[in-house]
Amino acid sequence: MTAVRPSLRTERRLLRAGATLVAGMDEVGRGALAGPVSVGVVVVDATTRTAPDGLADSKLLSPAARQALVPRLVRWGRAHAVGHASAAEIDAVGIVAALRLAGTRALAQVEQVVGPVGTVLLDGSHDWLTAQALADDRCGTEAAAVPRQVHLRVRADQTCASVAAASVVAKVTRDASMTALDLEHPLYGWARNKGYAAPAHLAALAEHGPSPLHRQSWRLPGV
Repeated sequence: MTAVRPSLRTERRLLRAGATLVAGMDEVGRGALAGPVSVGVVVVDATTRTAPDGLADSKLLSPAARQALVPRLVRWGRAHAVGHASAAEIDAVGIVAALRLAGTRALAQVEQVVGPVGTVLLDGSHDWLTAQALADDRCGTEAAAVPRQVHLRVRADQTCASVAAASVVAKVTRDASMTALDLEHPLYGWARNKGYAAPAHLAALAEHGPSPLHRQSWRLPGV
């Protein structure tokens, strides 16, 4: 069965309906035990051409393929950014609010380049970007409500080019961060497992306990 290539079909439909800019967004690191949760954003408009060859959901690409794509994706989109929320912030406000913090930070970065972005395309069936704002004000003024139209699409990271691009940029950025942090905390093998629950990571947690960069509020295995 041939894999579906991400296209701009959904983004162009939103643009024809009145959007001037569409921000594709995707998160990475939600299920990790250590390190930040990161949200990538790539902005497209009516002038954006077909995505570079080889683009796919980051989970379907090898590390080398993802790394090779990033310079082409940076040139392709109108703007791109990755926002992060730290393990301490995840502990303080919870993972959903932390996702919103990271996403809001990423949007703020691209808006410095292209101006206000009123239309967002999210992967999945849950609007973690704005729904949390209505029920929880623990994020503070940094994540104050912004009027945006958020469109949800299941498997958008596989079918929507802007979201697939955001997933690649976010994955490469967070992986590089975890590899650098491995030098500071070498016991846990983050250069290989990127903070996820790999056997070696779990064994190190059981032997050495958590580091300051672990999500202390989670039920860390072996701790």
